[in-house]
Amino acid sequence: MQSDHVTEPPRSRPESVIPAAPRIAVVVNGNARSVNDEVISTLDRILAGGDLFVSKRMSDLREIAKTILGRGYSTVLTGGGDGTFTAVVTAVIKESRRQSVPIPRFGLLKLGTGNALAWVVGATSSGLRGLSADIERLQSDAGSRPMHLVEVEGQIAPFCGFGADAQLLADYDKTKSFLLKTPLRSVAPGAVSYGLAAVTRTIPSSIFFPMPHVRVINTGDSAYRMGAKGTRVGGPFAQGDTLYEGPARIVAMSTIPFWGFGFRAFPYANERADRMQLRLSTISAGPFLRNFKAIWRGDYESSDILFDYLVEAVKIEIDPPSPFQIGGDYFGIRDKVEACLTEEPIRLVDFYAPPSAS
Repeated sequence: MQSDHVTEPPRSRPESVIPAAPRIAVVVNGNARSVNDEVISTLDRILAGGDLFVSKRMSDLREIAKTILGRGYSTVLTGGGDGTFTAVVTAVIKESRRQSVPIPRFGLLKLGTGNALAWVVGATSSGLRGLSADIERLQSDAGSRPMHLVEVEGQIAPFCGFGADAQLLADYDKTKSFLLKTPLRSVAPGAVSYGLAAVTRTIPSSIFFPMPHVRVINTGDSAYRMGAKGTRVGGPFAQGDTLYEGPARIVAMSTIPFWGFGFRAFPYANERADRMQLRLSTISAGPFLRNFKAIWRGDYESSDILFDYLVEAVKIEIDPPSPFQIGGDYFGIRDKVEACLTEEPIRLVDFYAPPSAS
């Protein structure tokens, strides 16, 4: 008698599947001095075909953002400085809000001047070898961490403000425009214009012109003034309260501790994840030069000339109207601005973070 039992054919063992590496998009500012043909060629070799985007105009970024979100990149790296980071992050976040889709994590390659964020996340990118090393680290073991940014005038940036840095950017634009009409036009974009602008315009104006009058109103949740060693001074400020009124040379906000070149201008920026640091200062040239090292390190303390607050949202009024910068780029003359912490944090690639934080 034959058995009714049917023997099944032996099952083949499943082959091990190697998970695909997360897709990385790189957006570089084609106008940045350090983004030359060799850099673009190197990035093109490192990345898979089609993953490198070169932006020549701000109008390119919306289409680039649509493509990035449509292809589902998990990470977007920017190359060209803090201004490029701001422009790309703004375009991608705005497009993600329009489409109601998740926001990819962001990182940066150190290709511009200043690079405040590079000091925060440990990006090296010194030369072509550094570029390759940073991308390899990111693909293999770089972690990330959540971070809120500052939202102001439709831009999403790590920092913004009035003061000497904004004035220098405005003076640089004027000096560069002048040099472009002279035999020195080949060196107009860059250090020569910055140096001339500082010596002939920015420094003299800070010495001979009076400080603007500033009024800062708390428009968000409770705000706090910070004192020595990060202690709170007085009670919280409610919505609608005036945080500060008087003269000020600097009025700036940030969610990261650094300005460019490792200048720790916002030592309390990481004090609370749900607040940004607002810093005002009346410091003059003498005290600044005498205490330069401590100011650079973020260690200088003086309640008479430094006014630090943790805030969620503020309105700033300034008279006379003054230069204003966002993410290290000059945005024109303003007599008032309103700024707030972004509702949603981004995930920022951080080479200091352990891989498990990704």
